[in-house]
Amino acid sequence: MEQRYLAALAVQAGEPVVEVAARTGVARQFVHSWLARCDEVVLAGLEDRSHRPRGYAHQASAEVT
Repeated sequence: MEQRYLAALAVQAGEPVVEVAARTGVARQFVHSWLARCDEVVLAGLEDRSHRPRGYAHQASAEVT
């Protein structure tokens, strides 16, 4: 999480995303997503997120079960 925070700070300070991505060993897209998440909530936005869906399209409602 600290690496992500420092990378986001470096880009906000004016360092090119390509250089930050190369230095941290990740793709540019990750650095861009960290920047967007850092704007949402500073440190909480940089934590790992679950990829589990919040709901299911074909799930039966609670009334049916």
